[in-house]
Amino acid sequence: MDRIAQAFARTRREKRAAFVAYLCAGDPDFDTSLAACRAVLDAGADVLELGVPFSDPLADGLTNQLAAQRALDAGMTAARGLELVRRLREKSQVPIVFYTYYNLVFSNGVENYVRAAKEAGVDGLLTLDLPPEEADEVLAACAKHDLKTVFIVAPTTPASRLPRIGAAATGFIYYVSREGVTGVRDQVAANIPEAVARIRQHTALPVAVGFGISTRDQVKQVAKVADGVVVGSALVNVIKENLDNRAGLPARLRITAADLVAGAA
Repeated sequence: MDRIAQAFARTRREKRAAFVAYLCAGDPDFDTSLAACRAVLDAGADVLELGVPFSDPLADGLTNQLAAQRALDAGMTAARGLELVRRLREKSQVPIVFYTYYNLVFSNGVENYVRAAKEAGVDGLLTLDLPPEEADEVLAACAKHDLKTVFIVAPTTPASRLPRIGAAATGFIYYVSREGVTGVRDQVAANIPEAVARIRQHTALPVAVGFGISTRDQVKQVAKVADGVVVGSALVNVIKENLDNRAGLPARLRITAADLVAGAA
């Protein structure tokens, strides 16, 4: 099994949900980002979702927009993003999924991008603005280089599209539990159990739920019905709040991540 399948198989055996941690690559600078990623992995994250900074992140709320801007301002590039993955692979075999946008894939050449990502140690590709109906070139490249694909289902996704999405994904399905963009919310969205059940009618892959999940109690609530729980903004906020204390940032992030990870048990 690939690393993504192994991670979800392990958490299934342990009768818990996988904790998927999102951080933006290069936020707030390369070295601090590397330390931050290692901190959430040390805290027990089962999958690392690594945002590739982009100037027009359409699916991201203000927290993650600012993270991408910090990374870009600090000189983060596609090549440096791959270097970050290679550095993480020196000490960890936790699955890494690139959270990216199609222009970044296309502009580098689809097959070149996929091959480079795989060679660096990336396990999966989630291209936010690429629907499976238009993803043939990406799907072919990912199949050729054994890079798993992750596709999104939203609350507004019609039932008629679920078979197509389920067929295109090879890593897991990401259920975006809210309309709109990423960000911290006071409570989890309604109807998550029903949505996850509906998705499972069309795929045997794990279903991870994200967008708006930001506390241990919220993680625990979603973990009861999903195979994985994705938390991003709550972690990225720790980085934002410690920009003047970059040496101490990883320790603070590890504490927050460990508390959230505990909710998935």
